[in-house]
Amino acid sequence: MSTDGIRLGVDIGGTFTDVVLERAGAYYTTKVLTTASAPEEAIMAGIAQVCGESNVELSQISTIIHGTTLATNALIERRGAKTALITTKGFRDVIEMRTESRFEQYDLNLQLPEALIARNHRFVLNERMDASGKVLVPLERTDVEALADFIKQEGYDSVAVGLIHSYLNGAHEQLVREVLLEKIPDLTISLSCEVSPQMREYERFNTVAANAYVKPLMKSYLTRLVGRLKATGITCPVFLMHSGGGIISLESASEFPVRLVESGPAGGAIFAANIAGRYNANRVLSFDMGGTTAKICLIRDQTPKTSRVFEVARTYRFRKGSGMPISIPVIDMVEIGAGGGSLAHVDAMRQIRVGPESAGSEPGPACYQRGGDHAAVTDADLVLGRLDADNFARGTIRLSTDASREALQGDVGEALDMAADTAAFAISEVVDENMANAARVHAVENGEDLSGYTMIAFGGAAPLHAGRLCQKLGIDRMIVPPGAGVGSAIGFLMAPFSFEATRSIYMRMTEFRPAPIKALLKELAEEARAFVRTCDAAAEITCDYKVFMRYAGQGWEIPVELSEQDASNPTASCYREKFEQTYTALFGRTVQGLDIEITSWSVNAATRVDPPAIVSEVQTGRQAAPDGSRELFDPAAGGYGSAGTFQRDHLSPGKSVTGPAIITEAETPIIVPSGFTAVTQSDGCIEVFRDAARKSEGVAA
Repeated sequence: MSTDGIRLGVDIGGTFTDVVLERAGAYYTTKVLTTASAPEEAIMAGIAQVCGESNVELSQISTIIHGTTLATNALIERRGAKTALITTKGFRDVIEMRTESRFEQYDLNLQLPEALIARNHRFVLNERMDASGKVLVPLERTDVEALADFIKQEGYDSVAVGLIHSYLNGAHEQLVREVLLEKIPDLTISLSCEVSPQMREYERFNTVAANAYVKPLMKSYLTRLVGRLKATGITCPVFLMHSGGGIISLESASEFPVRLVESGPAGGAIFAANIAGRYNANRVLSFDMGGTTAKICLIRDQTPKTSRVFEVARTYRFRKGSGMPISIPVIDMVEIGAGGGSLAHVDAMRQIRVGPESAGSEPGPACYQRGGDHAAVTDADLVLGRLDADNFARGTIRLSTDASREALQGDVGEALDMAADTAAFAISEVVDENMANAARVHAVENGEDLSGYTMIAFGGAAPLHAGRLCQKLGIDRMIVPPGAGVGSAIGFLMAPFSFEATRSIYMRMTEFRPAPIKALLKELAEEARAFVRTCDAAAEITCDYKVFMRYAGQGWEIPVELSEQDASNPTASCYREKFEQTYTALFGRTVQGLDIEITSWSVNAATRVDPPAIVSEVQTGRQAAPDGSRELFDPAAGGYGSAGTFQRDHLSPGKSVTGPAIITEAETPIIVPSGFTAVTQSDGCIEVFRDAARKSEGVAA
């Protein structure tokens, strides 16, 4: 995509709204507290700050790329529109019955999450398509008209339509929309054959229900945002980051807002992948910790791992299966309620728990002195010496150590008979171990060993905790890029315009038919390209092809990448060979004697992005002189000690810092643990090495 002009990246988080202005390759950044009731207010405040700092007139901005948690938060907090679900007779309870999987195998009192749309808001029609898309029971228009009259009478704001096998033939869903709009012209409608044309009705119905549930909210917000921008003289195009790691138009985002779920974290993964490319790092653990959540993503060969299904609003200790499945292309990551604003408490077993509840931006942690009186991770970080009370968020927020100590003592110390300092250490260790354990589990689920991985840390709180995570995970190398505190917003400016078109059409390898496959992939490519053209009509577009395959009898398939030649000239032998290669790479062997099934097809169209320039890495450097010192708690030693403080702007390329140390900057400080050394690189990144690992490689620390 073009990088000409003055561009803005805007990321709304649960605690802070990050704004980045890019001008001639330079970034101007700021963080402002999120205004939950009217998110556009924080955006406008942030834009004013970065434009003032860069001497840019509002009318000079050429592009705005936006990512937001509004759709995610609406699903988690159940703050969406009054929504009805229309489905096939006999399938009314699919989203409530879920699947036979139990996310806690031996819990006899297991409570399943409530369905997004309650049963009395779910309605059925007497119609049926078969598994090949042929009509078994025709849909009568009079039945739809009667239901439309009832929906109008009940005052529904939005309707989700999910009929059986509509991913193969969407004619009945389209008829439902036609009749509904005739009766209720201003009704918001979502069709599963457009939102998620994939097999598995539970996931598909949930996805279209989620889209319909947040669609009026997101349309209203995006309309207000564009109106506010125009009122201040900003008339440039506004694009949205989607969960798959690309950018879509405002119109597409308004129509398919479910694709915005996880848009902020996706920007962070793109940012980390760009850094991985600069350092030629092929095995990377992306660690993004903000004010409300922490996100962990595996990046192989400078490409984030992707998935077709992910869960939002997990309700049971973040267990897989306890949330709401959303069937859309997404960057695969694990997200846990561990951020700077995550609140700590002592449970009935006298164990410290941190999150998922968060202080957010209103009122914020106790140290903000904005009305919060409960202990958050930020309060623990302040007491442990990791934060400078007078220079937090560029000095715009003065932190109170006394308020933090009082909250720590009240929420944890009194219950466990420990001092505030000990409570702070305990909270920090709990949250760090939660994140480390999430990383271990995510790696194991993907067949990866984290030894030999490089961690890339960004987000407002990640550089504070990343060093400790490296100690816990046995990771010897960490990179903290410039602008780490606003990494996701910077990632928006690095992402391509893209859209992934998917379709579920079942086929066995013994019944492989090249002609319909070639036609299907061509149709999907044209559909995906058309969405991208709405963002950039003149850009060069490339297509990536995937087919999802499994052995007959298996419950889930694996993605198999295809070349353009494989798409235009498909052969059974080629597809079988590629499947077996991919299967062997994942599971170590193939299965003999079983037929292979193809379940779904996808084409991702994207504008071309130039690869980042490789950095000439500096492995050792001249010791930098500290600007000062501060008492810092050392988890490895279990006590406080003096740590040098270094201003990041003062560290020229090649300068090194030996831990324990604190490298400070506008958005977030970097904690260099004892036993580690930080070296400033030519592109401004801070690379942190474990001393023992460097010595074993024959490099002086």
